[in-house]
Amino acid sequence: QVQLVESGGGLVQPGGSLRLSCAASGFSLGHYAIGWFRQAPGKEREGVSCVSSNSVITYYADSVKGRFTISRDNAKNTVYLQMNSLKPEDTAVYYCAADVGATMQRMCVSVIGDYWGQGTQVTVSS
Repeated sequence: QVQLVESGGGLVQPGGSLRLSCAASGFSLGHYAIGWFRQAPGKEREGVSCVSSNSVITYYADSVKGRFTISRDNAKNTVYLQMNSLKPEDTAVYYCAADVGATMQRMCVSVIGDYWGQGTQVTVSS
């Protein structure tokens, strides 16, 4: 069974950090572009950060550049999103997705993916 499972969300104060994980099962992430997306209440889902299958190319939304870092460990079949200097506007449900055919930039800009996780809540509040 193909599955993506996110973890690591929670409540954090502004300026704090969280590390999200996305573990894949039932398929190998090594051939897929991977992306992190988020959806805040009343807003459309948006691409946050995506990485190519070979980890060479990354994409970041302007709103998170310099604060978030995407990485992948194909040996562990897991992708990470390190989030630093968190702001209240980062509050959202965060999803990971995998896509075999799209470039990582198209994946993030068009919000597409072959497989999606169920999401993990991130709340930034004092």
